[in-house]
Amino acid sequence: MPEPAYALVTGASQGLGKYFARALAARRWNLVLVARTQAKLEALADELRAAHAVQVAVFARDLAEPVAGRRLAAQLAERDQRIELLINNAGFGLRGEFRALPLERQLEMINLHDVAAVELTYALLPPMIAAARGGIINVSSVAGFQPIPWAALYSATKAFLTTFSMALREELRPTGVRVVTVSPGRLRADPEEPAGAERQKVPGKEQTHEEVVKETLAKLDSGGGLVIPGRANRLTVRAQRLLPPNAVPKIVARMSKP
Repeated sequence: MPEPAYALVTGASQGLGKYFARALAARRWNLVLVARTQAKLEALADELRAAHAVQVAVFARDLAEPVAGRRLAAQLAERDQRIELLINNAGFGLRGEFRALPLERQLEMINLHDVAAVELTYALLPPMIAAARGGIINVSSVAGFQPIPWAALYSATKAFLTTFSMALREELRPTGVRVVTVSPGRLRADPEEPAGAERQKVPGKEQTHEEVVKETLAKLDSGGGLVIPGRANRLTVRAQRLLPPNAVPKIVARMSKP
């Protein structure tokens, strides 16, 4: 009897990752949940098992560490946990002058947003192609569509993830593996998180986590592609393409300067 397939969600202990996990469990997906905090992962896993009778495995890992994505993929292979849906969601934001922010912390953001996502995708993709089914959801941001002064590296990492993900979708179109690139704007404060919890300030109209997850999974169901949740966010992205390239960072700088 073949091993059951799983959906892997990174950054699963809070924010969008937590809401993706809940939505997938409601669809009867078995889950692999990855984040740094063991206690939060275990609490979410218990909730999902009780509510939906699905299998849930947890891995407390910091994917910002070097080669963390490859190490996680190797552990999954050792346990024969077949991943049929990968959600690269883990992330964090830094705000301030590039030259003033700690270099190591900025490099961790590159590792987490980009390197770990590439490593996991590279490792988990071959079995999906062999089975002619599967999916990858890359959680980017509307910040990836323009340079954002005082969040220069954040917007750059999201630009990388967006272009990588959209290019990959075209490469994989004949294989049966669907790729979704989701670029949310500002997320409304999660009522389950402590007041004052860190939130990345990005352009766009506020949306709930549930709204973003619903639009993303609908795009996955329809075959993949780019989804910018919210009509106002889509209009903003389209409008900036009409501006001269040098004008965009100047306009954004006036809005984003601390």
